[in-house]
Amino acid sequence: MRKMIGMLSYALAASLALGITGTASAQTSVDNKHSHSHVAGEKSPIYNGYFDDAQVKARPLSDWEGDWQSVYPYLVDGTLDPVMAEKAEHGDKSAQEYRAYYDIGYKTDVDRILIEGQKVTFFRGQVAVSGEYEMDGHEILTYKKGNRGVRFIFRKAAGDDVAPRFIQFSDHIVAPEKAGHYHLYWGDDRAELLKEVTNWPTYYPAKLDGKQIAEEMLAH
Repeated sequence: MRKMIGMLSYALAASLALGITGTASAQTSVDNKHSHSHVAGEKSPIYNGYFDDAQVKARPLSDWEGDWQSVYPYLVDGTLDPVMAEKAEHGDKSAQEYRAYYDIGYKTDVDRILIEGQKVTFFRGQVAVSGEYEMDGHEILTYKKGNRGVRFIFRKAAGDDVAPRFIQFSDHIVAPEKAGHYHLYWGDDRAELLKEVTNWPTYYPAKLDGKQIAEEMLAH
């Protein structure tokens, strides 16, 4: 998701600002439904949000290093329809209802994210903003269903003014491990971000096409 610099900065600041909140390593109870089910296969207790606090370990930004693309366009163009149909077979909603749910969850205009070392670059088409980010702890969230999730948080140390002050990763992993995909939350208020549980822009490796992403979702 070429103007004059002043207009561009304003537009970027407005679109990158997603209000949100927390404290490193604290536990927060969240009234939400963000136990969004990935289809069949990913059955490990940790993946499904059941783990002990002692299993949670600090993770470096390199766990998410790489070139990533938003999956939202593939939901919009129908590429992920087989995934929604599969969810409907095993879940409590119709394929259309799942599609509407994920339309809210995946929605974003940041179509690409590039992570190199400590530098994170956000792309909206050809417009890019970037920042250098450092570790800022993690938060354990308890969801309404009783399962939990971890947000690994990084704070901007340098970079473009319009780049978000905080980014929070969630990928169903609780200790150092290279991510295969992730959900990202970003904004200028660390604590308020933790309250965002309905919109979770989701990113897969840029080298994959839409069909391959759908196949990965179906395989998990």
